[in-house]
Amino acid sequence: MEIKPIAYFRSPFPSKFGIPKQSGIVEELRGEVVFEPSYRNPDMVRGLELFDYIWLIWGFSANPHEAVSPLVRPPLLGGNTKVGVFASRSPFRPNALGLSSVRIDHIELSGSSGPVIHVKGADLMDGTPVFDIKPYVTFADSHASARSGFVDRNPVKRLRVVFPESLQSRYSQAELDLLRQILELDPRPHYQHDAQRIYGMPYAGGEVHFRVNEDVLYVVD
Repeated sequence: MEIKPIAYFRSPFPSKFGIPKQSGIVEELRGEVVFEPSYRNPDMVRGLELFDYIWLIWGFSANPHEAVSPLVRPPLLGGNTKVGVFASRSPFRPNALGLSSVRIDHIELSGSSGPVIHVKGADLMDGTPVFDIKPYVTFADSHASARSGFVDRNPVKRLRVVFPESLQSRYSQAELDLLRQILELDPRPHYQHDAQRIYGMPYAGGEVHFRVNEDVLYVVD
């Protein structure tokens, strides 16, 4: 079977560095699903406004290398413990397909690119190809008592973020609040722990530089 993109995702992140590692953990992070010309037909999304969430099936387009290892190192386990690729959500898979549940904010039907699906909580970078969209339905997709493997034993940790005063004039309060939620998740590769190393992350038309010491992330400029 040959598949091709039906849409591309528009995101504030031009690269994969800094993107939340799962959908939904930064709930207010906005993005757009922009259809390819062949699929810009309002009939194709008719009725979708009655759903709160959708599944996006997409491609890990920023991975230049073919996955060859049966084992991967999940960031949630510190980047050192190995598990089977099919027991993880690693982007390095035999078929580089991602699956994300995102919240529909609104659907824009008019305009030259319409329909456009505006969503929140995505974990896709700008330009990501989207191969399919399906509505999220609670009776089939929600399993409240399900086990989640190593995730149950290793909850997501959040850092304390310290901003310099100079950032207050560079970004709006809403942009700062969103940036804080993103940085709290620690964008660094999880095998790097140098407290003096400065990292850079593109954000909202600029680049944010930061370092991490123990459980505190300091934005330096």
